[in-house]
Amino acid sequence: MSQAIDVRLTVNGKTYEGRCEPRKLLVDFLREDLGLTGTHVGCEHGICGACTIMFNGEAARSCIMLAVQANGAELGTIEGLASDGKLHPLQEAFHRHHGLQCGFCTPGMLMVALDFLRVNPSPTEAEIREAMSAVLCRCTGYRDIVRAITAAAAALRAVASERPA
Repeated sequence: MSQAIDVRLTVNGKTYEGRCEPRKLLVDFLREDLGLTGTHVGCEHGICGACTIMFNGEAARSCIMLAVQANGAELGTIEGLASDGKLHPLQEAFHRHHGLQCGFCTPGMLMVALDFLRVNPSPTEAEIREAMSAVLCRCTGYRDIVRAITAAAAALRAVASERPA
């Protein structure tokens, strides 16, 4: 066993400090040490996308990153998507358009969609399908997921247009 290393990071705007072995995966640190179990462990090879989080503002796979690599980073997880008891427009759209089935891939799906819409706020259906191919869902054909992301993109654009310049 290796000697534990201090890890300090900000998750969903809250600072956390902990100690872990150098080989501990970030997804395991989030789930086991911080109790943030919304990020799911799927393939543990960075392929399925279930473990996707926001890492310093960009989508990243937490199952192929060590917790010590996140020292000093700002992370966003599914637990931080809603605010003040109100669902994020993406969550609302997934609910309204049935963009989930069993829900296992949904946290990763939402985090990938969040990053994608940040970069491309007015995507085409083809662009959405391409972006969301980064997360594997065994329960659906992605039709309702695409509809949900299309609706969320419109809602997010509407919110952005209401903000003063």
